[in-house]
Amino acid sequence: MPRSTAVILPGTGSDEVFVRSVFAGPLAALGVELVAPPPPPGDAVVTGYLGLLDQWAETLAGPVLAGGISLGAHLAAEWALRNPERCAGVLVALPAWNGDPGEAPAALAARASAELVERAGLDAALATSTAGVAPWLAGELDRAWRRHGDGLPGSLRSAAAHRAPELHRLRALDVPVGIAACVDDPVHPVSVAHAWAAALPRASVCETSLAAFGADREALGRAAVLAWLRALTPGSGS
Repeated sequence: MPRSTAVILPGTGSDEVFVRSVFAGPLAALGVELVAPPPPPGDAVVTGYLGLLDQWAETLAGPVLAGGISLGAHLAAEWALRNPERCAGVLVALPAWNGDPGEAPAALAARASAELVERAGLDAALATSTAGVAPWLAGELDRAWRRHGDGLPGSLRSAAAHRAPELHRLRALDVPVGIAACVDDPVHPVSVAHAWAAALPRASVCETSLAAFGADREALGRAAVLAWLRALTPGSGS
């Protein structure tokens, strides 16, 4: 297994605290150091994350294991397509769409959340968005959205408008890619994860569930890391 440092990006409206809760343990078990940068402010979230990956790739001695959750996974794959020689692989957790976001559930949710925050204010938006959801998710949203502050609506809209790599482009990404999906997640359909894996030359999918994820955040990180380890073996498939 190639030794590397992993730079893992959070998803839309999320933060590095959540990334660490998902990936720190599974990566430490492999002896891989985790770098989890905080979200860039407002609508600079996309360009900011790509720039951070460039900075870390220039700083580190070896190739970067790029990765992310949802939007962060899209951006990690995009960066890897641009920098295959600097990439040791990609950890993709919960990809939400490919190509144009269109009416993808995650994009629709981000747009609706941005409108709600602007119309009702952060406190009211959080009360509405966390009503009836699992307590762990409500806590994550409350912390991360408050940390984004006034830049939250711009960040949500920027994420919802960003094109993920098209499937035909993913065919050119010849590095090992581990993909984690929750089989019962309507916002990040498992079909998207399998479409990515089918397009990628060296990819594997490992599935978990929202129930497992809710009970243990590392369940998602372990799934992505296990899938990546399988992808390291030629012919492993999905």
